[in-house]
Amino acid sequence: MFSTPTMPRLWSNGTRNAPQDQQQSSPPPSPRSTFKSALEHISVTDAFLRGINVFKVTPKGKLEPATLTISSDKFIISVLPRTLKLERSSSTSGGSGLKRPSILSRVRSNGASIGSVGSGSVGGNSVEGADAGWFSSIPQAVVDIGSIDRIQSGQNTLLFEKARQREKKQTMSSRNNGIPFLNDKRSFSLIFRGAKSLDLMVDEGVDREQILYILNSIVSEYGRAKVKVGNEVLLLRYIWNDVDRDDSNTINEKEMGELLNRINFQTQEKNHSGVYQKFAKTLGLSREQRKAGLTFDQCVTLLHKTKRDTWQVKPVTQLFFDMFGQFMGNNKVRKKVSAESFLNRFLRTVQGEESRTIEDVMQIFAGLHELELADVANYITQPNYISIEQFEAYLLSQGNDIFNPEREKFCKSDMTKPLSEYWINSSHNTYLTGHQLTGLSSVEMYSKALYRGCRCIELDIWDGGKDEFNGNPIPIVYHGHTMVSKILFEDIIKALQVFLMLHPKSYPLILSLENHCSVPYQQVMALQLKSILGKQLYVPEESSLTEPLPSPLQLRGKVVLKGRRPVGATDEYDTDSDAADDDMTDIQSVWTEKSTVSGKTPKIVKIAPELAKLTLFHGSKFKTWADSNDALMNHMHSFSESRVISLCKRNQTHNWIQYNQTHMSRTFPSGARIDSSNYSPILAWSTGCQMAALNIQTPDEALLVNDGRFRENGGVGYVLKPSILMVKEETEPRTTHLEVKILSGSCLPKPGGVSMGDCIDPYVKISLFDCHEGKEVESSQTTNIVFKNGFSPIWKFEDSFHFDVKNSSVAVMQWTIWDKNSLPRDDEFIASASVPISCMRQGIRSVKLFDQNMTRSGAFDFASLLVLVKFEQSQVEI
Repeated sequence: MFSTPTMPRLWSNGTRNAPQDQQQSSPPPSPRSTFKSALEHISVTDAFLRGINVFKVTPKGKLEPATLTISSDKFIISVLPRTLKLERSSSTSGGSGLKRPSILSRVRSNGASIGSVGSGSVGGNSVEGADAGWFSSIPQAVVDIGSIDRIQSGQNTLLFEKARQREKKQTMSSRNNGIPFLNDKRSFSLIFRGAKSLDLMVDEGVDREQILYILNSIVSEYGRAKVKVGNEVLLLRYIWNDVDRDDSNTINEKEMGELLNRINFQTQEKNHSGVYQKFAKTLGLSREQRKAGLTFDQCVTLLHKTKRDTWQVKPVTQLFFDMFGQFMGNNKVRKKVSAESFLNRFLRTVQGEESRTIEDVMQIFAGLHELELADVANYITQPNYISIEQFEAYLLSQGNDIFNPEREKFCKSDMTKPLSEYWINSSHNTYLTGHQLTGLSSVEMYSKALYRGCRCIELDIWDGGKDEFNGNPIPIVYHGHTMVSKILFEDIIKALQVFLMLHPKSYPLILSLENHCSVPYQQVMALQLKSILGKQLYVPEESSLTEPLPSPLQLRGKVVLKGRRPVGATDEYDTDSDAADDDMTDIQSVWTEKSTVSGKTPKIVKIAPELAKLTLFHGSKFKTWADSNDALMNHMHSFSESRVISLCKRNQTHNWIQYNQTHMSRTFPSGARIDSSNYSPILAWSTGCQMAALNIQTPDEALLVNDGRFRENGGVGYVLKPSILMVKEETEPRTTHLEVKILSGSCLPKPGGVSMGDCIDPYVKISLFDCHEGKEVESSQTTNIVFKNGFSPIWKFEDSFHFDVKNSSVAVMQWTIWDKNSLPRDDEFIASASVPISCMRQGIRSVKLFDQNMTRSGAFDFASLLVLVKFEQSQVEI
């Protein structure tokens, strides 16, 4: 059915002739778009529209007086200095109502214009993508509602950390009298694109909670509204305020070139006028109307036509005709498909969804008929039919995602097994923002890890100084014997408490404590844990340690400690430092602050009873599997990545699998990875290791594989291990053969989601991360390059990519979009998606693409691939 196309190249109407709307003019389409006004009904105070006094935190931790406003359409949040007043637009056409002051026209250091501050800008003059080196000079910060991942109260970001440090160093004489002291109860942050933050503190007397309520209401409503519109509508709304520079709520001939560049579709500059005039004439616009510009609805139609009227055979068109026939019973070219054909010829046959019913199809069709698409001539009103445009919309929808929705959704009944029966999303040296030896430490990294889905986080705790007022010990967290900065243990625990307060139903947060503290500092640690966390801290009963480990459901909303349980234990304790490679000791000896690391034997530290009794997991040194299996189930091991490889090479895999059925293991990167790169977690997962800890600050292939694994089970950070890892007898992994075709892409952004720059030249790298006979196996293949088109790229879809999967229970496939540059090493990452083979669905599927922070907000919200996947056999877990 899906052989290489042999039919002649056709227009989307199935003939060699241009569509009718290309041949003769038709009356202007009636407005259908409601999405641009979808948020206007939300009540906002007049003060918010006029401007609320706040203080913005700069990258250097300085507070600057500013004004927080929201546009009348509720899509744009702006922060301006109080000395720069907003000019209200006199336009009544429904635009944002914001005049962009001329002061915002910035120039890069190389003289190139950065461009306007736009709602969708992730580079340029907005907060989104702003570089800390020049951000403080930007007078206006603009965030689009569609870019916001979350809104958090308090001061749990790196910039607020810097602000606190700055405040501590200031004397009363050096303070600006107009700048208040930091107040946690008046502070909040907008977190967008997974990594950026806009950090604000409201003026005294301003109701922060009211602001947070309004903003959360708008973000929630946006999330509900966006699922009812097509990708072209979402994309155009997102870039609208960038390209509509004069706030006329129309796109004129001059702005057409920027619109095409923003959607990553290149035409020669001299042709921009031709494109505009030709399309305007197709709509039947008069000269005066053409001069006034195209409306939002008309621009949506233009985007649709740009994608539709390509000289290439569209894969969707080819497949549509292959499945349902090119001609209907009346010998007219097929433009629609019935519910019955959709069910029998597509869902059950091609997609392998054999249990689907006609009721399911009618529900799908009802949603497609409500979907806001481009205003096209082929608009179907019959409830039991959909058009080819609606069929394509379904292919790119969430309902047709390649990730099996049954595996992606949360299943509470799966959370009742002992902790040893789960893979757990885990972070290594969580406090680090970058390099292992010279980088910064930040409390913010713990929030980032938790929101990325990590549920095991690490703290390296050392003796700090003494409190200058009461003389109490101050435990600190940093990478010992290195030049990284230090943060307070207490601040991290407070950040965890805030997270649990906002997410009280989270499954257990496991703190892996690398404890290098003396007893007095450990006693303070225990006190801080109890006083800050209270009932959120899990304190195991001594009698429970002889029983199987508790389940995630039993520990819901709790913080669990991994460290040392036996009071006074010194010889049996195992830390990352003890288990690390010898090369780390050699490396660290160069990076001491005042003294060198002496020898390879870690310093023996006694354990305070106050801390020991709070601890569930006791790290013990590995000797033999027999000894390990005889130990209490709360005893666990830590292994470096090289130890994982060596154990698997020595045919220890089955012994390790059996141990991990009742006990816990944690693996971590080699000490030689001072650049904070990552190892593949696949091999560790194949042995049943629960915690394959990675450097979350480095979004490399391995971390993105980890992100894909933990999309399963609702992203709660706990995934039941496959049954092959829970049986006693040694079992051969399930294998399969996989054929993949990359059909097309949709709405691909520029690297980093920036607004300016050349149109991209995208290609796709398809990689399989697998293991076989105790060794990692990775294979990769790439598509051809599509030049100057990220809006609707079509690759050579007759090309098939074949992969032999050796262990389908743990293998993960990754699709990565790259922008081709002159040198291969300069190719730029655009977006990716990782899907476990066991969670993958066959057929014509949409692949949702994520940015490097594993978010789909902003310019990535509508980016996707369309692929065709065939399995040699269905993926059924034994």
